[in-house]
Amino acid sequence: MPVNVLFSARAALWPVYEPLLTRYLTEAGLDFSLDTEFAPGEVDYVVYAPNGGLRDFTPYTRLKAVLSLWAGVESIADNETLTVPLARMVDHGLTQGMTEWVVGHVLRYHLGMDAHIHGLNGEWRQDVPPLASERRVTVLGLGALGEASVRALAALNFNVTGWSRSPKGIAGVTCLHGADGLVRALSNADIVVLLLPDTSATENTLDAETLALLPKGARIINPGRGPLINDDALLTALNAGQIGHATLDVFRTEPLPADHPYWTHPNVTVTPHIASETRPVTAAQVICENIRRGEAGEPFLHLVDRDLGY
Repeated sequence: MPVNVLFSARAALWPVYEPLLTRYLTEAGLDFSLDTEFAPGEVDYVVYAPNGGLRDFTPYTRLKAVLSLWAGVESIADNETLTVPLARMVDHGLTQGMTEWVVGHVLRYHLGMDAHIHGLNGEWRQDVPPLASERRVTVLGLGALGEASVRALAALNFNVTGWSRSPKGIAGVTCLHGADGLVRALSNADIVVLLLPDTSATENTLDAETLALLPKGARIINPGRGPLINDDALLTALNAGQIGHATLDVFRTEPLPADHPYWTHPNVTVTPHIASETRPVTAAQVICENIRRGEAGEPFLHLVDRDLGY
């Protein structure tokens, strides 16, 4: 009997993923059927994106796993009808893209590029930046994306601190955890990068209280999730000069509404959720490897801890 794989994502993605999934499932030596429609009771695996419309997994009585195309799983992790393993997307293409974006914007802040890009108005001002070893960068979140980013920053000799909710160890990086660790991580940060998941425990990680811990004029980079920041608190801190500048790629409402104050604030850079995107080729490889593992009785990769929400 073939393995039935349901593709449940935006219809526009099907022509992109169908040949890739077919290729890698074939290379894995699997007898399979891949389609966008099956009788629910005949489905073994769901290749999933929340915008594909599938919410009720109750009829999928043969289901072995749901394999997400997205790194973020906050919109499905608490789905009570989903009782089988859920794997989130962790692939090297997405990780590399995020690392490049984070390093690029850290370097932009570190080197003071904005002043030269926007012009010095005829003033010959030689503001020489310190060396990277003198610039303190804190990364909040040490999952796959956070770890890759701190390693890349450390390789450039930045003074890097990583913070996570639970203990982590990364060579060349000061790793802190817990509430006390967060205070230390923020108190010693010239630049803060947010790469935490969106959960009830991480919402408003940066609020009025924690923003006040940062050294005056600190810069914030958020390619993680919009709800990690209290928007009103950030705007207040920006207006007061407590925060020097913020580069924001993710927002509570996307696309960011045209009348949102972030668009016109002189100390905010908005990028339209482009820090990193799932790359179909590498994502398809991860999906197919997990299907192969499921059929071989091996552990799935990148399983979501439903209690933690990521």
